[in-house]
Amino acid sequence: MNDTPLLIPCPHCGAMNRVPATRLGQSPSCGRCHRALFDGRPLALTAADFDRHAVRSGLPLLVDFWAPWCGPCRTMAPEFEAAAAELEPRLRLAKVDTEAEPGLGARFAIRSIPTLVLLHEGRELARQSGALPRSRIVAWAQAQLPR
Repeated sequence: MNDTPLLIPCPHCGAMNRVPATRLGQSPSCGRCHRALFDGRPLALTAADFDRHAVRSGLPLLVDFWAPWCGPCRTMAPEFEAAAAELEPRLRLAKVDTEAEPGLGARFAIRSIPTLVLLHEGRELARQSGALPRSRIVAWAQAQLPR
């Protein structure tokens, strides 16, 4: 891995931080609020902060599009959270509630939930529909990442 700085949005205050790629695994913290940039849990994104993490960030973003009434979504939620602890800091995991954020669901043409969408710099790399266990989420995401 090279030492090229990546732009990483703070999950707490939204500030953009430049972090050398080689330092991602060293628990970097935000330059503004001083909290950890990675805490091993998925972010809850809204339309207001989605592009900061999906387009402006140098990290790939794995998004779980879900809804509170969806049984398979609720079943997969703890599996997705466990996957975040395993996949960070190589990529960021986030959740989008399609009931609260229908515009984001429409933007990504979400037709069934749960649906995982892997993005990098605003471009969709891959998608997978249906509930998955942690091990399959991790394996699928790692297989889709650019080498």
